[in-house]
Amino acid sequence: MIEFVRNVRLWFAPQEIRQEGGTPDYRFSLANERTFLAWLRTALALVGGGFAVDQFLSDLRWGWRVGLALALLAAGVLCSLRAVNHWVRCEQAMRRGEDLPFSRFPAVLSLVVAVVAIAMVVVVLIGWEE
Repeated sequence: MIEFVRNVRLWFAPQEIRQEGGTPDYRFSLANERTFLAWLRTALALVGGGFAVDQFLSDLRWGWRVGLALALLAAGVLCSLRAVNHWVRCEQAMRRGEDLPFSRFPAVLSLVVAVVAIAMVVVVLIGWEE
């Protein structure tokens, strides 16, 4: 937890990351940044999907609509926060010459999206409002 709090500080002071270790090949730093941006695109898609469920599926029962929308919105928030934290951790590891950090977050995010998708399939198959 202490490392996470330290990393949050680094989110807003990336120049401090340069004080650790040596400068990695710029191609690796740029690849790390592209990965960060891909995670942000995923987060934006999840947030957009959450709003779409809430706004465009008005015939859906309130509990289903709100539950699915909140699940997608929460996944988007977590994905965006995880993106910046992972970017900082990877940049630090590259500068220190360490192995890149592993993460279970992609598996967790995949499971959340799969559960929401299965719930949407159930909603489509049984009908929206009976």
